[in-house]
Amino acid sequence: MSSLIPANLSCTSIQMHPSTLNKNKKRWHSAFSTIYCSRAFEKIFNNPKKSSKISPISSNRVIIDILKVHSFFYNVYQSSLTKIVKEKSLDQLNELGGVQGVATSLYTDVHNGINGEDDEDILRRIEAFGNNTYHKPPKKGFFHFVWEAFKDPTIAILLVCAALSLGFGIKENGPKEGWYDGGSIFVAVFLVISVSAISNFRQNRQFEKLSKVSSNIQVEVVRNGRRQKISVFEIVVGDVVCLKIGDQVPADGLFLEGHSLRVDESSMTGESDHLEVDHNQNPFLISGTKVADGYGQMLITSVGMNTTWGEMMSSVSRDSNEKTPLQSRLNKLTSAIGRVGLAVAFLVLVVLLVRYFTGHTKDANGNKEYNGSKTKADDVINSMVKIIAAAVTIVVVAIPEGLPLAVTLTLAYSMKRMMVDQAMVRKLSACETMGSATTICTDKTGTLTLNRMTVTKFWLGKDSVEKDGYISITSNVLKLLHQAMSLNTTGSVYRSTNCGSEGLEFSGSPTEKAILSWAVEGLNMDMERVKQNHSILHVEAFNSEKKRSGVLMKKNADNSIHVHWKGAAEMILAMCSHYYDLEGEVIVLDHSDRRRFDEIIQGMAASSLRCIAFAHDQISETNNDNGEIQETLQEKNLILLGIVGLKDPCRPGVKKAVEDCQYAGVRIRMITGDNVFTARAIATECGILRPNHDEANDGLVVEGVEFRNYTDEERMEKVDKIVVMARSSPFDKHLMVKCLKERGHVVAVTGDGTNDAPALKEADIGLSMGIQGTEVAKESSDIVILDDNFASVATVLSWGRCVYNNIQKFIQFQLTVNVAALVINFVAAISAGEVPLTAVQLLWVNLIMDTLGALALATERPTKDLMDKPPVGRTEPLITNIMWRNLLSQALYQISVLLTLQFRGESIFNVSEKVNDTLIFNTFVLCQVFNEFNARKLERKNVFEGIQRNKLFLGIIGMTVILQVVMVEFLKRFANTERLNWGQWGACIGIAAASWPIGWIVKCIPVPNKPVFTYLKWKNIKSICK
Repeated sequence: MSSLIPANLSCTSIQMHPSTLNKNKKRWHSAFSTIYCSRAFEKIFNNPKKSSKISPISSNRVIIDILKVHSFFYNVYQSSLTKIVKEKSLDQLNELGGVQGVATSLYTDVHNGINGEDDEDILRRIEAFGNNTYHKPPKKGFFHFVWEAFKDPTIAILLVCAALSLGFGIKENGPKEGWYDGGSIFVAVFLVISVSAISNFRQNRQFEKLSKVSSNIQVEVVRNGRRQKISVFEIVVGDVVCLKIGDQVPADGLFLEGHSLRVDESSMTGESDHLEVDHNQNPFLISGTKVADGYGQMLITSVGMNTTWGEMMSSVSRDSNEKTPLQSRLNKLTSAIGRVGLAVAFLVLVVLLVRYFTGHTKDANGNKEYNGSKTKADDVINSMVKIIAAAVTIVVVAIPEGLPLAVTLTLAYSMKRMMVDQAMVRKLSACETMGSATTICTDKTGTLTLNRMTVTKFWLGKDSVEKDGYISITSNVLKLLHQAMSLNTTGSVYRSTNCGSEGLEFSGSPTEKAILSWAVEGLNMDMERVKQNHSILHVEAFNSEKKRSGVLMKKNADNSIHVHWKGAAEMILAMCSHYYDLEGEVIVLDHSDRRRFDEIIQGMAASSLRCIAFAHDQISETNNDNGEIQETLQEKNLILLGIVGLKDPCRPGVKKAVEDCQYAGVRIRMITGDNVFTARAIATECGILRPNHDEANDGLVVEGVEFRNYTDEERMEKVDKIVVMARSSPFDKHLMVKCLKERGHVVAVTGDGTNDAPALKEADIGLSMGIQGTEVAKESSDIVILDDNFASVATVLSWGRCVYNNIQKFIQFQLTVNVAALVINFVAAISAGEVPLTAVQLLWVNLIMDTLGALALATERPTKDLMDKPPVGRTEPLITNIMWRNLLSQALYQISVLLTLQFRGESIFNVSEKVNDTLIFNTFVLCQVFNEFNARKLERKNVFEGIQRNKLFLGIIGMTVILQVVMVEFLKRFANTERLNWGQWGACIGIAAASWPIGWIVKCIPVPNKPVFTYLKWKNIKSICK
């Protein structure tokens, strides 16, 4: 046990955890501590000089560092385990007895793992070594967002104006009535800030939840001898974790077993070279690194905050304020409109000040407000404050700060709904970009198909062997097939205690599981026995470029050396010079035989079967001149063992999803590693290709090598036509994406492998697979398709269009209010010397159109008509001709009606000026309520279609109307309004309701497809509206 305890001369470490010790164990630890401290004191007093060199502390003092220990793991220290991996110290590892010694100390069986069914054991490990989570930076609280809202300069100016107005009002009219003007502005500003802060706070929490989901990856572990997937957060020290290409190492640990395992440590060390992991030189695996090649198993020694990755991630906060391209465009639009608003507000301010100081402004009694030196200074300042407040409020209304909020709301809402629809958004920009996609490059396996493979065909030599004929396979061929399938695989077979067929559990990729299932149940293979009778010398792991895997193995009985290959049938066939026939005889593979095998492979592929071949050879020498095992396996003159055909049926509904995308103007292209016959058959079955069509002659179907060998000019010329690419490598996929982008397409790409990462990054929208996708692929993607289903890709497309459409709706609605409010206030100020809408009223309108309007219009769900339109594309302006037509017509109607009320309202309705101002305010607000319905549909005349499904929209409309009634009828002092009778309410509603028939008529007017500003040479305006 002493070898497990670190000897520190100046600092003695005693591990204690009182809360976990019973009475007897406490006594044992007390005795142990006494003996250990005595030794430490003796060592220090015997070597005072050495001690003084290590520590500057005087020799009459000793530091005792008390660390935590768990009674169950009393002979292993977390600090030692952490230090070994962080420092990659082989010496310290050897002191602990090597990897096996550490496993023994952690009570881990290196073959069967820990006991996953023993909850107490899991809890003990968590108590002793912690769990696999890291401390996150403190969350942004609600008051952070309140403070952010206060930073708005217009809000700050309004608060100053409110304070001055409150002070002068109380001084002039006393506390009882003098607080109304200033207090009402305070309340209105408070409402605006509260709603904005609450909204931003909720969206921030939503993004944090999604972030937590995205980091909750599934990891394969061995517990009780059985491979199973658990959450990365459930991993504990002592777990045996299985690693394969593309996996992220989930915690710090040590290499147990595996082949050709290489890791990419660039995320931790910055080094781009892949590091080989083995037993002798480098058995250390660091959390956060990625598996670049091979496969293996590791023993977890540190989790959570005890790992380098945990320490690093705890200091990194994920920014949920990512600015999407659309938000950036809207910020430009907001700034441009804000400048116009500032100009109008400044003109209004100048006009009102001039009119005031020239005696043209009168009070409620008809008297001049300014009479030169006779006017009190307090009255002048009070009037100035009101004028400044009115001008500032115009700026508040003019600046459409609700636009970025609308984007945030619709993105957050769509992200939440997309999770329900099996799509997890990792990057916000992907939501809106997906709506512009013009082509989707999709994988076949698992995306278009179910990824539930079964072996349906087996050829031994030139004979097809049915299930009933398996017993006729000769013993020598059967043994070789058992070797090929047991040893050349990354899968495993778990047999439960009942040992029945129901008790078999297969793990690995769908292809591996299908082959193992067929071998165990059809060929009576005992995988465990085969592994015991053979030793693996070297492995060449499968990857998507080689499309094959190989193993060099030794037969323990006679020490004979054999090589086995498995992979794409035509590639394995090309490596063979002989084949086994049905009688088990080795036959020379001549030209006619090779042609026959090609026909067999093509026939199976045409039936949508994936063809996998097995080849073998016995070899004499495997050592090089240095006596080391050669790392390159024999690839020529092999003997063909057999060919299997695996059926992977198309997903239900995939044909309908493909048709929907094609109808929406989005081209679907299938890129697969399967051969051209399988690819063509599946593409036809899914509706990507038309049946009975000569695609090869039209250039619709190509092989990866053919596409790769085109010249640049040929590639750019033909890439638009290509619909299916077979036998493609990740490089071919990346090349195709690059070419399509250069041709002006907005490209979405699906991918699941590590080698798909370049294509996923190159694409405008990277879509990784949640089930079969590697962690490298997921990190390179923008959206994770959780169910690996192409129908979910089509759903993402409709949500992308919905996001873009919702934002356009809100822009149309808000710009209508902006234009109307600016023109009305400007004209009224110039002509009448007063603003018809007070600061409080304008702030209420601002609240309606910004936050409530964004909530109402940004949460519409996708509709079928969204998929009836062609893609938006890269160059489409944000404000289309249709939107200009709609918003200008509604704004002109509101301006004409409200200015008529401003100048003729008193005589038309025979009311006082105060009531007329209330009529103007009420009509203006109700116009926005009715126009909100018009904004729901940019092109369709029926604005009520599907409205019953949007409960939030109806709720916001209802709440707005109720609050407006309260403002007018019950908050007279606060809102500076007068009560209206039934007739006046009816008139306001009638005027506002006229926006519906106007909207219907206007939508009958055709508009040109060419953006309106392209007819004008106003480059600045065009750039703003794009």
